[in-house]
Amino acid sequence: MDRKLVVAALVENEAGEVLLTQRREDQDLPLFWEFPGGKIEPGEAPEAALARELAEELGVRAEIGRVWDVLFHRYPRYDVYMLVYRATLATGDAPRPVEVRDVAWVSKSRLGEKIILPADAPLVARLLSE
Repeated sequence: MDRKLVVAALVENEAGEVLLTQRREDQDLPLFWEFPGGKIEPGEAPEAALARELAEELGVRAEIGRVWDVLFHRYPRYDVYMLVYRATLATGDAPRPVEVRDVAWVSKSRLGEKIILPADAPLVARLLSE
C-alpha cells in the first residue's frame, strides 16, 4: 500500500471562520472540500512544506504554528498520514484560488454542510465538538 505524508492548515479568521479549499475537477475526489495543504517533498520539513503549499495553492504567506492534530486515513489505493498545524495568514494576505477550484471561510457551525474529504472529516468533527 502506498503511503502519503501530507500537511494541512487550520486557519481561522477574526470571526472564527475556518478556511477550506475545494479540489479541482482533475484531481482525485474532485470538488470535495478540504483543509488547505498538500504533500511533503523529500527532504522538506513539514512546516516548510505547509508554508510552500499555502503560497502555491492560495497565494498567501503564512506563519505556521504548532501541530494541532495528527491523522491517519486509509483510501482504497493508498494511506494518508496527515500533520495538521494551526496557521496564521500574513497581515493583508487574502487567500485566492490559484491551484484549487475555490476557497471559502466557513463558520464552524456550517462545516457539516460542505462535502468534506474523508481524511479531513475527523477535523470537522473535532471543530464541531469544541
